[in-house]
Amino acid sequence: MMLTVEGIVFSYGVRLVLDSISLEVAEGEICSIMGNNGAGKSTLLKCILGVLRPRAGVVYLSGDDASRMARMELARRMGYVAQRDGQGARLTVFDAVLMGRRPHIGWAAGARDLEVVEEVISELNLGHLALRHLDELSGGELQKVMIARALAQEPGILLLDEPTSNLDLRNQLEVMETLGRAVEERGIAALMAIHDVNLALRFSRKFILLCGGSVFACGGPEVIDEESMEKVYGVKVEVETRGGLRMVVPVSACCVAGVNGERKGTRDGERV
Repeated sequence: MMLTVEGIVFSYGVRLVLDSISLEVAEGEICSIMGNNGAGKSTLLKCILGVLRPRAGVVYLSGDDASRMARMELARRMGYVAQRDGQGARLTVFDAVLMGRRPHIGWAAGARDLEVVEEVISELNLGHLALRHLDELSGGELQKVMIARALAQEPGILLLDEPTSNLDLRNQLEVMETLGRAVEERGIAALMAIHDVNLALRFSRKFILLCGGSVFACGGPEVIDEESMEKVYGVKVEVETRGGLRMVVPVSACCVAGVNGERKGTRDGERV
């Protein structure tokens, strides 16, 4: 399934947050939305989900207008992993993942629903945690469960808001490796808001840099360079390649981020 966003405009009152945002994410692809705090990353995800209603623009799911879909139909096509979701809940891991089947369940869970839950738990190596409660899990374990719940929806599109926030290095890698396998094997189009530039470079194929409410740059790893990092984050960096991986090394803060400049890899209103 392909996710297409055309000309999304959103404001909080008189403050313009998103100005004509357009993008495409293909199946089997992880696209990272990046930008400084307050750039509109989470807001964009919520506009795509339909949680927030944009002033203008359209979201298409494989050519179908998402605004014309019933909420359950939308949930069958699109999964969402929120920031710090599931904390403190007194549900077992199995029951939490089963909740992902809600868009498919009638009066009660059927054999197919239980089969999907068991398959997802096995795929993500969560079997040993199936009967544990969510409030007993570590941050990394909980985040894998939230991804499992979203995958149990069997979505063609997956949106993730800071899936590795507050995780240690090992758990960051494990969560992203889990996500990468699922996206590739299931042919999911994944759109992810993320702060960690180097983690994004390791696991994403496409990058969207938000700056001043607009798309400053959109494209492959080549758009992550010294100029774009300075314009978007207000930080001087050095971009290196180590072990075949592109890496960003911060040098110093240099200016206020969010200054509009010439866009790279995209033109106003054009998807890349």
